Amino acid sequence: MNGRMQQDEISLKLLDNIAKEPQTTQRTLADDLGIALGLVNAYLKRLGKKGYIKITTLPRNRIKYIITPKGFAEKTKLTYTYMNYSLEYFKEARSKIEDAYKSMIENGCKTVIIWGDGELAELCFISTRGLPLNVVGIVGSKRIENGFFGHNIYSVEDVKALSFDAVIVASIEKKILETIKEHGVVSENIYSL
Repeated sequence: MNGRMQQDEISLKLLDNIAKEPQTTQRTLADDLGIALGLVNAYLKRLGKKGYIKITTLPRNRIKYIITPKGFAEKTKLTYTYMNYSLEYFKEARSKIEDAYKSMIENGCKTVIIWGDGELAELCFISTRGLPLNVVGIVGSKRIENGFFGHNIYSVEDVKALSFDAVIVASIEKKILETIKEHGVVSENIYSL
């Protein structure tokens, strides 16, 4: 996600949270969004300067945020942009998944593990339906019984006990390829998205 898209996403989440709870605190907003308190403050000031929100002081040092009509219009625009970005991201991911599975099949792979346990991994799992590939495991940060469409999620340490022909990387975690190779997976059997 580029910087502008990330800024828009933060602005959208702030506007959404303010619409739900106008008397929220900046600390609550920071916790909900998983960003620093100072960053929330800067974004709220920017939204106020642009006329998207009105900041009103209430008794006992409380603050109320009111979304202006201009703010509602911006929220609608940001929602549309975010949804469009998300759809494009998933279309691109789906295409990469299909290409990876095509290569696996052409290379004679039959059994696959999916390295990752988030939304991208779910898309990888669902995409195997009707293909001559068998998902024999999902690898996540820790072992969870029946945690993924009724399948076990294996920890990184469990990988050596699994028997598979290929790995599809369904994680955006930094240094993931290094981690996979450290656990004995040969690089020509790794399919990255």
